[in-house]
Amino acid sequence: MTCVTRARTCLAALAVVALCLGAPVGAGAARLMPHGKKVFFGVSDTGNPADFGQFSSAMHKHPALIETFRNWGSDFHGSIERWQEARARPVLHITTADSGDGHELVTPRGIAQGYGDDFLIRLNRLFWEKRMPAYIRPLGEPNRCLNVYASYDCAGNGRDGAHSPRWYRLAFRRMYIVLHGGGKRAAIDARLAKAGVPPLRSEVGGLPKAPVAIIWGTLPAGSPTVPQNRPRHFYPGSRYVDWVGTDFYSDNQDWKALTGLYNRFSGKPFALPEFGVSSGDDPTYVRRLMVWVRRHPRCKMLVYYQDFGSASSYRIQNYPASLAVLSNYLHHPAFPAFAPGYPKAPPPPPGGLTP
Repeated sequence: MTCVTRARTCLAALAVVALCLGAPVGAGAARLMPHGKKVFFGVSDTGNPADFGQFSSAMHKHPALIETFRNWGSDFHGSIERWQEARARPVLHITTADSGDGHELVTPRGIAQGYGDDFLIRLNRLFWEKRMPAYIRPLGEPNRCLNVYASYDCAGNGRDGAHSPRWYRLAFRRMYIVLHGGGKRAAIDARLAKAGVPPLRSEVGGLPKAPVAIIWGTLPAGSPTVPQNRPRHFYPGSRYVDWVGTDFYSDNQDWKALTGLYNRFSGKPFALPEFGVSSGDDPTYVRRLMVWVRRHPRCKMLVYYQDFGSASSYRIQNYPASLAVLSNYLHHPAFPAFAPGYPKAPPPPPGGLTP
């Protein structure tokens, strides 16, 4: 091997390292946006793989995305298997409410100060190791009073200092930096310092660059709809957001607030990570929402929330007129059936034996 060849080999190796541990994730492809005028459609993950298949059959359309709701500190073995079986790119919502009794596992202030770093580092490495593109939606709807991490109760009164909008913004910045990764320890700590939060509470030497995009999403006008609970008070800054999103159900149709949120954050792709028919068959709502998506070209994602069980008030199979309207719109070429790099089941071991 010549000196020139050795030099080129070294440079190539360094380039690979830079891709894994290099500069922060930029815009463009790192946001995991669909190509051109395409829009990714998805459905929520109920925990039962059969529900995804039944929804797909009812729509006569394979959803490109599947949204899973998990609590802080979860493991993801079952979730990954469902994503692989569905062949759908994951959208992962993370709450700090315990899945058992609902108590708060960590406060926004605790996250901002680094007391949740182990979980964030685990997620960063999970998606990097799996080479699995994913959207992560941490602490969605911070202006919904029923969420344990909300800043205001349902009467509009502020909760304790650990839940202020400031601590939520700082927590979101930290989650964004650690989940994305992409640098040695000193580089990550420098980004955290610039964001106004402490260095990593971990002995890791660095974090790989995970193939994730982070969704920041609030309710369009807040619950309760008091001035201090408006979305703008929770925005962590454009440097720390890949997608802006909101949830929009048929029983609370504030179209003015929806459009206002879309217009306020004009530099970001827009998502509807939750929408659904929630109070009886409402084809007018479905049609109007799909027209809204078509007329607002930065809206590149919408996920139907189907909830759990055949009797669920959100289950669109119970609303034939709404189902027919949604199915008709989804058959437009703008909605691809699969997202690039969707999760696939690993190949069977040699000899066809189960692991």
